[in-house]
Amino acid sequence: NSSDNQPTKKWTVHLDLHETTDTDATEFMPAKHAEAGLPYESEVIPDGFYLVGDSENGQLDFQKAIIQNVKKVTHIAPPDKEGNIIDEPVVGDGIILVPAKKLGLCCSVTEGTYVTTTEVYPDSERATDEICNEAQVAAIVGALDYVLLQEK
Repeated sequence: NSSDNQPTKKWTVHLDLHETTDTDATEFMPAKHAEAGLPYESEVIPDGFYLVGDSENGQLDFQKAIIQNVKKVTHIAPPDKEGNIIDEPVVGDGIILVPAKKLGLCCSVTEGTYVTTTEVYPDSERATDEICNEAQVAAIVGALDYVLLQEK
């Protein structure tokens, strides 16, 4: 029933392509916190590409296939000294899982079988805008190649 904003047909794949820039930490997040009347503590933006999968539907082999393809064009964000990326435990190279629907992440709205959110960091000293674009394309190709193999 589409009247309650639920999809009428389940999607197979949903990739939500994101980029995080330094202005997220210096402008956007401080303003968002100020608007809500909350204190803001500076955050560390991961240096490199990473994925945010859905903890309710992790599909780790799918996530790993994307990372393997992206590694061909750019570096993967390493975990911090606690083994986390953005305060979430790393479950695979450049992969974290969160409750996507509970957090309102876009990749959860289609209820796809294979879902993830990509993150690139164009302000990295090791990346350019072109490399970040290539990483996003590599993510799409890696995802589709994986799904096509599963669907055979």
